[in-house]
Amino acid sequence: MKKIKYIIFSLVLAVSVVFLPGCQTEQSVDADYSALVVTGQNNHNWEASAPVLKEILENSGLFAVDIAESPAKGEDMSGFAPQFAEYDVVVLDYNGDSWTENTKKAFVDYVSQGGGVVVYHAADNSFPDWKEYNQIIGLGGWGNRNEKDGPYVRWKNDRIVMDINPGSAGSHGEQHPFRVVNRVTDHPVTKGLPTEWMHAQDELYSELRGPAENLTVLSTAFADSTKGGSGEHEPVLMTIDYGSGRVFHTVLGHIGGDGSRPAMECVGFIVSLQRGAEWAASGKVTQTVPDEFPRFNVLSSWDKLRSYTTDELLECLKNFHKGDSRVCLQDLISTIRNAASNPEELAKLEKKMIKFLESRATSEAKNEICRDISQWGSEASLPILDKLMKDDDTKEMARFARERISGEYSN
Repeated sequence: MKKIKYIIFSLVLAVSVVFLPGCQTEQSVDADYSALVVTGQNNHNWEASAPVLKEILENSGLFAVDIAESPAKGEDMSGFAPQFAEYDVVVLDYNGDSWTENTKKAFVDYVSQGGGVVVYHAADNSFPDWKEYNQIIGLGGWGNRNEKDGPYVRWKNDRIVMDINPGSAGSHGEQHPFRVVNRVTDHPVTKGLPTEWMHAQDELYSELRGPAENLTVLSTAFADSTKGGSGEHEPVLMTIDYGSGRVFHTVLGHIGGDGSRPAMECVGFIVSLQRGAEWAASGKVTQTVPDEFPRFNVLSSWDKLRSYTTDELLECLKNFHKGDSRVCLQDLISTIRNAASNPEELAKLEKKMIKFLESRATSEAKNEICRDISQWGSEASLPILDKLMKDDDTKEMARFARERISGEYSN
């Protein structure tokens, strides 16, 4: 699988590719792990959810994220063949037409041979008749699943109980905020999180059932019958071992048809998704728990989930020092990537960065911008780079950027 490395004196930026049905973007950025969001069909609003999933993962500072978009429902799927093996983790935001046998095999091989998977919300509704897929996700709902597909899994009497009673799989009551309880607190994903925390308005999936093999239920939530729920403590965060692969399954994160997304803006959803994705990719979690994480009776939403403007990102970086969070740097990379196919937009970005390099920003921040601009800057940047070469704190990176832009650099 592709591992994106830090490169000394170089920040490799992606060439943007327009997302077309069946296409998969290729990119390389300064990140520890590569992730692929698989989407394109869903009974939920995938057009809105997929970009948010990408943004959440990229804002962790750990992931470079591509999106593979399938053909539309009912169209020819023969050309849909995401290159799963090129990624450290595959994020499933898909619930639709069957994949080809070759694509199915490639996915199963990827997971069994050590690939990481994140199952997001309605992706556990998909492929009810695909045996290996249901083993990989652990539990699923709807799609005419019933007792033949495996037990219900609930938390009762302080332990997980497998319920083999007959009945259909998949339900949820009205959307509402609910409390998540971490049942396994020493797993890398949940370690350090509050034992109980309030999640924002969401669909609380209930009555999921499936093979439940090699399944660990990390967290549950009570599906209150007064809200139309099952009256049971239902799994909401899970992990599954499949071959050598690691799977993180979250039922959280509904997004409305109108794009409303209180569940995806919940800090609890965001942090658990970021941590689950890192664990799926690597088997460990290095992220700290933010102070904003919700508590027992306190909701917490991330109002910064919207994309920052370039001016806001550069302002965020003005006082950057080594060891500070790289979230704003990662967002800036995403902004550049999205503009890469538009020369006019790149020229506007270059002007802003030149102005930044002329400002009173820290030398560490200027070095980061020099590293960025070395990949795509033009001769317009050379005068400020010449000036920065006279400063002991910026001369090495400025020289590197100048040589790359002018074609004089050899590694």
